[in-house]
Amino acid sequence: MVDLTRNRYFDLLQGKMSAESFHKLAVLNNEKLFNFVGEYVELCEPESVYMCDDSDEDAEYLRKRSLELGEEKKLGKEGHTVHFDGYHDQGRAPGATKNLVRRELLAPMKALAAKDRDEGMAEIREILRGIMKGKEAVVKLSCEGPTLSPFSIGCAQISDSFYVCHSEEILYRRGYEHFMGMEDKDRFFRFIHSAGELDDRGNSVNLDKRRIYQDLEDMLVLSANNQYAGNSVGLKKHAMRLAIRLSGQEGWLCEHMFIMAVQNPPDGRSTYFCGAFPSACGKTSTAMLPGEKIVGDDIAYFRNIGGEFRAVNVERGIFGIIKDVNPEDDPIIFKTLQTPGNEIIYSNVLVGPDNAPYWLGMGTEVPEKGTNFSGDWYRGKKDELGNEIPFAHSNARYTLRLMDLENIDHNYKAKNGVWVRGIIYGGRDSDTSVPIEESPDWESGIILKACTLESETTSATIGKEGVLAPQPMANLDFISYPIGQYVLNNIHFVRGMENVPRIYTVNYFLKNSRGQFLTSKMAKKVWIHWAERRVHGEFGAHRTPLGWIPIYEDLAGMFREFLEEDFSRELYDELFKFRIDPWIAKLNRAIAFFEKSAPDCPEKVYSIWKAAIAKLQGAKSRYGACIPPGTYRES
Repeated sequence: MVDLTRNRYFDLLQGKMSAESFHKLAVLNNEKLFNFVGEYVELCEPESVYMCDDSDEDAEYLRKRSLELGEEKKLGKEGHTVHFDGYHDQGRAPGATKNLVRRELLAPMKALAAKDRDEGMAEIREILRGIMKGKEAVVKLSCEGPTLSPFSIGCAQISDSFYVCHSEEILYRRGYEHFMGMEDKDRFFRFIHSAGELDDRGNSVNLDKRRIYQDLEDMLVLSANNQYAGNSVGLKKHAMRLAIRLSGQEGWLCEHMFIMAVQNPPDGRSTYFCGAFPSACGKTSTAMLPGEKIVGDDIAYFRNIGGEFRAVNVERGIFGIIKDVNPEDDPIIFKTLQTPGNEIIYSNVLVGPDNAPYWLGMGTEVPEKGTNFSGDWYRGKKDELGNEIPFAHSNARYTLRLMDLENIDHNYKAKNGVWVRGIIYGGRDSDTSVPIEESPDWESGIILKACTLESETTSATIGKEGVLAPQPMANLDFISYPIGQYVLNNIHFVRGMENVPRIYTVNYFLKNSRGQFLTSKMAKKVWIHWAERRVHGEFGAHRTPLGWIPIYEDLAGMFREFLEEDFSRELYDELFKFRIDPWIAKLNRAIAFFEKSAPDCPEKVYSIWKAAIAKLQGAKSRYGACIPPGTYRES
């Protein structure tokens, strides 16, 4: 037992906390946790400190206080509330988000928002000094991954926002039991957050001092002067960066991936796939395909357990973009959002006179007035720059528990995770990648497909369509150690495994010469089930210079089976022809990106890219610019 009476923060915390809260903290017998709470209570100076355990009573206290303080407001349906972030605090703040690293790592991490650790810590600590005066702070313990499992990582967050703590209560497993039972009492992530000074609407004022600094050396995230959950809920993407760093040191993986169970009803087979997609490339719509099961929609931890590639969902909830969630495109999520009694937090939607939420792409008639992130809203309202304010923000969100989804997989709580048989990388381009292709092996899948992943921008996002942005592994924004080493760790992870998952790439966005998509939104169900049957050895495939593609007859049967549609040979030939020149350009772009952004990238990776380019140039001399499906033969 640690003698906390000798701790320098003993008197401070005893004075700030009720006897019950102090006992909850002290009985954990964790000096590192006690010092963390004491250090930042001393620095931030809250009026009082409330300590949560895993009880339902504490969870209810968070919900109740968030409503009392006006951080959330009740909506018409039981259990549904709404939160509004400030007008200019509606999304991730990349300019204010930095990875704090030792000076010698600044060069190899120059593409990863690296900042000198000593300078960054001095800056953020000065911003945090006294920032919680007059407020109640909350200490909440959570667990990333199932509690007390091989995947578990404890997390401790201090925040002066009850909305943030309530969000974490929905999104993550309670962690007090984990802290009580964990053997290594020093191995946990720490987060400190303050919304800072608030205006009369309860929104952060000092956005010029908005900072989200990740101290990668000490597994600590410091976040100030923000409320948007992507910046303030530490266990979301901030913890992901810490976990990626830790996984690189310990030999496991943390990836920006969903986990889904593809169903084969005739024999009751359920096959687990994980998938990484850049934004707007089909990640959620794939994970939520009708008829399949979901384990998680966003972040996965991978470990080698008994020679098997095992995965868990880090979270127990979804913090999802609500735009375009409607009965046709997302029937399960839409139904869940409409169900009274489900505990749901909406953010930055419109609340109409009927006290119901409305969002972009909902598919229903929208009121002419209501309340939104700009305050009282009416159609035609403009901001200070003369821009018309939409009734809901395009990054409006919903927060809900996975267990409230009717398609939740029964293994989502499994302590040893699920056995993954396939990995899917999904990009977005209109003229290069085929709808689905299987890589010959794990290494070529990582180097030739995952590392070359790109996303084609749309006019809705930046005002210019068709710009291909590099998105290696669909994880570029969150990689927290040098990219070259990260790639090698992915390659080496499967060593010693008996059944290495197959790697697939998908692209749902091929267009014809008139700019029209070649397939419907639901065609992805066919592509995913082709991959599932390939895993089980039920389908053959045609060779391409970089992998394997479906045989026409197999796809035609599945289009009838799953979609009750005819699938023509002409469409198949157009979808699956191998486009050599765009692929050569794609590989050259990957080389240029890695040369600029990943100075530690090993020569082996470049040699594989260059060999592939030479192979494609040779194929072009034999087949021409495009290779019809089924005609390619290795020379």
